[in-house]
Amino acid sequence: MREDRQLLVITHLSQLVTLVTGFGSLIIPLILWVTQKDRVYQMDAHGKNIVNFQLSIIVYSIICIPLVLLLGLGLLGLFIIGIIALVFPVINAIKASNGETPKYPLSLNFIS
Repeated sequence: MREDRQLLVITHLSQLVTLVTGFGSLIIPLILWVTQKDRVYQMDAHGKNIVNFQLSIIVYSIICIPLVLLLGLGLLGLFIIGIIALVFPVINAIKASNGETPKYPLSLNFIS
């Protein structure tokens, strides 16, 4: 196994591809994780954190959609989810470049 902090950083930042394409925030990190988890040191832990975070974001977004009809709470929820989905990949990419294992907030544990 080799240590490749740059690939870990790219894996975290690849979640932001959604800002450009509208999709892919789960697909690209998932592909990088599955193909590199046995080759790159700490990729398995980082990949699991990212996939759990992205799946959690999807679940929270689905929950917020019907809440839009309830006093607009869904809009507030979607706004907060958007901020979290933008900020934490950048913060955790910085942590990954420093050799730390990042944690994502509100992340449900789908894959352990």
